[in-house]
Amino acid sequence: QVQLVESGGGLVQAGGSLRLSCAASGSIGIINTMGWYRQAPGKQRELVATVTRGGSTNYADSVKGRFTISRDNAKNTVYLQMNSLKPEDTSVYYCNVLGFSAGRYDSWGQGTQVTVSS
Repeated sequence: QVQLVESGGGLVQAGGSLRLSCAASGSIGIINTMGWYRQAPGKQRELVATVTRGGSTNYADSVKGRFTISRDNAKNTVYLQMNSLKPEDTSVYYCNVLGFSAGRYDSWGQGTQVTVSS
C-alpha cells in the first residue's frame, strides 16, 4: 500500500506564492508519474501538472508560466511551486502517484486546501 502525505496549503492573497509538497511512502516500488490535480466546489477534478520519472512535465494551460512542478526521486517527493496566484486557483489540491510495486497502482493524497483571496 502507498501512502501520500501532502503539505503546504493555506490562505494567500492574490499575487502571492505557495509551495505544496507530497511525500510517498510504503510499498512504492517504482514511481513513474507524479502529479497534482485540483477540485473546486461544484467542479470536476482537473489536472494541474504532472512530472515523469525522467523529468518530463505537463501543465494545464491555466497554470503555465505560474506553477512549476518538480520531484526528488531520492525522497519520493513531488513539489508544486505556485506563483502569481489568482482567486480562481482556489481549490483542494490532490497529489497523485502512478507506479508499480506488486502490480500497478494509482494513489491519491488526502488533499490540501489552497485559498487565494482577492
